[in-house]
Amino acid sequence: MELGLSGKVALVTGASRGIGAAICAELAREGMHICLVARDEAKLREVSASVTNTAAIRTALHVADLRAPDAGDAAVAAAVAAFGRLDLVVNNAGATKRADFFTLTEDDWQDGFALKFHGYVRMTRAAWPHLRKTNGSIVNIVGIGARAGSAEFTIGGSVNVALLNFTKAMADIGVKDGVRVNAINPGLIATDRFNRNVERTMTDRGMDRDQAVTYLLSSHGTTRVGRPDEIGALTAYLASEKAGFMQGAIIDIDGGATRSL
Repeated sequence: MELGLSGKVALVTGASRGIGAAICAELAREGMHICLVARDEAKLREVSASVTNTAAIRTALHVADLRAPDAGDAAVAAAVAAFGRLDLVVNNAGATKRADFFTLTEDDWQDGFALKFHGYVRMTRAAWPHLRKTNGSIVNIVGIGARAGSAEFTIGGSVNVALLNFTKAMADIGVKDGVRVNAINPGLIATDRFNRNVERTMTDRGMDRDQAVTYLLSSHGTTRVGRPDEIGALTAYLASEKAGFMQGAIIDIDGGATRSL
């Protein structure tokens, strides 16, 4: 599908691996120039090299810890300096600690909100004036952990719920300002994070890898693990004018794991 994104500019956080890297690859295939943002410069260079081989696009790298209060401003400034405009922000960076609630510390909670929630908020604030000029869009990668409480995901679930509300609020502002804001809730996706969940299940339940994967799929009521490129394809669609009437949409892409309304 021709999405009309060629020559436009995206900023993608958490771009060094997993879902973020897959999003960069898909946007590159659609002809977008990309500012890749993450903490790991070596990994960013690997992703940049791989996506520039797939399309006639340019990339810029910005190394940053998005927990820092000024990181959003600096990342947006780097993207605009490199390309002269900004059409899309994909907020993707952020992982939260899974553990028994009573073992989680104050620092664990502060860190979970600092990177994912406040990182998304600051990036949105910094990018908004530029997106308003280009009638651009924001895609927030959140997670189905927002949909129901889980004993071992108290931080992540709380952060994700807050981000869904934030998405809706910014979409409301975006109606007036001409900026579209939508969110994607991935389920089990084949990334390093999923592999860590598999390893934890193996340890906690005395299972081999195949048994652990089967257990995780069964607990979600699904039959397979999602692919990062599936998230990338949906992100590209949401960034395009094909999705021009989608505003404040929250889309679960989880193989049917979410059954509640």
